[in-house]
Amino acid sequence: MATEAFLNDKAGLEPEDTLSLPIHPSARPSRSPSSKARTTIKNRRKRYLDTHPEYFSSPSLELADPLAYDRLVRQFQSPGERETEGRKKGFSGVLEADLWRSEAKVGALANADHAAVMRYRRDASGNILAEEKDDVPKNKEEGIQRWRKEMELMFLRGDDPDFDYKEVDESEDYDDRGVQEREEEERWFEKEEPSWVEESDEGSGGAEGLTGQTGVQDY
Repeated sequence: MATEAFLNDKAGLEPEDTLSLPIHPSARPSRSPSSKARTTIKNRRKRYLDTHPEYFSSPSLELADPLAYDRLVRQFQSPGERETEGRKKGFSGVLEADLWRSEAKVGALANADHAAVMRYRRDASGNILAEEKDDVPKNKEEGIQRWRKEMELMFLRGDDPDFDYKEVDESEDYDDRGVQEREEEERWFEKEEPSWVEESDEGSGGAEGLTGQTGVQDY
């Protein structure tokens, strides 16, 4: 306000004749090439999941995190659903999943993570039992939703050892045109010199340069 009052006085304006000052928007910080590349890869992976929902129903996906699958999905399955899933995996697939799950439970028991959703203990007979926690899902729908979210985050991080990420990360087929257009618009704004810079330079000669900037109607 002090700057505005000073310019009004220099221009011979009355207090009620307000001087309009240009508002200088802050410059947008430009992203580094590495940051842009990471964003592109993440967007392509997300696009792949959106167009390939069958990824989440792959029988082998259970092996990515056997404990999470056991507590988020498997515990809510009916005997019939487990039988159907077993037929999809095959005999060797069922044995492999059981082995991985057992080893994961032993590992979780030996290296307890108190922040984990799944925690285990041994009973008096030596059996490994799961301990309930408040954030364990209450029903099948919630469990599946949690499982899909966990697997989505794993995929976006690039932590699925059985997936060939190169086919997605280097493919323009998974580019989202809407995202690309917004990024191109951001790059244009970063390179384009704002018009107020030129106007400010032209009007820097003194009070004469304030003509037309006073907000007072001329006749």
